[in-house]
Amino acid sequence: MFYTVTFNPALDYVVAVEGFSTGRINRASSEALQMGGKGINVSAMLKALGSPSVALGFTAGRIGGVLEAGLRDMGVETDFIRLPEGNTRINVKIRSDTETELNGGGPPLSRAHVDALMGKIRKLADGDGLALSGNVPRGVDAGVYAEALDAVGGKRVLSCVDAAGEFLSLALPHRPFLVKPNLLELEGISGGTLAGDLAVLDAARRVQGMGARNVLVSMAADGALLACESGRAWRVAAASGEVRNSVGAGDSMVAGFLHCFAETGDFAAALRLGAAAGTATAFSTVVADRATVDGVLSRSPEPREL
Repeated sequence: MFYTVTFNPALDYVVAVEGFSTGRINRASSEALQMGGKGINVSAMLKALGSPSVALGFTAGRIGGVLEAGLRDMGVETDFIRLPEGNTRINVKIRSDTETELNGGGPPLSRAHVDALMGKIRKLADGDGLALSGNVPRGVDAGVYAEALDAVGGKRVLSCVDAAGEFLSLALPHRPFLVKPNLLELEGISGGTLAGDLAVLDAARRVQGMGARNVLVSMAADGALLACESGRAWRVAAASGEVRNSVGAGDSMVAGFLHCFAETGDFAAALRLGAAAGTATAFSTVVADRATVDGVLSRSPEPREL
């Protein structure tokens, strides 16, 4: 079973507005409510690919109830901790000539709430997967992902960390199975622009030296690169198409990779499916369905070994 963790999920109110302008009344040409949060996106893609998962994290108030009901309607199993105060946040995303976002802060978390989540994570067993994604609410220690990795220490768990800054750097010494920085995040770690595959691979190897077992680098329209703990590395190009939405593409890549690797143990195949899943979501308005992923996969190139 896969488990995904979203510390601060959201109900996303997505509106399209032609010629959006501040200081006046704008009327939406379309609108939608979406279940938001990086771990939730991972669960949604895992569901599309046929891998069951349980979404962990925190919800609060009436908005939290709406979020949980929406996930149940999607067929995603949840085991959220209900908080006694506040409301799950609402994010407003305005799509016009440019994209504008107004993201809520979310309900407060106490140390006791974090401990309760760690208790759930400690119950994972050999063969399970754990995806830790995104930042956490204010007041939660940046070492919380490292703590989650310690909670499954000694077990054969496919652990993945998709986070930036201290959340990632503090987690690395705890030997996650996979980390997935995007190119900008990898450049931030390496301290400069990375031009060309060999430079990206060298930076990924440095992240391995900091503790990551495998490093999957998402590179948007340029595809992805994978540095494996065996010393081998692969590069895959992205399929062509019209990008409609960047939200959830990296999360879909994580889900595709973990789904395929858990089934096959094949790193190159997992890279190819992960890239196809991420691209399929970029070509969709929401996390892509299986048919869209399969369509992208059918025209995706095979990875080449570096």
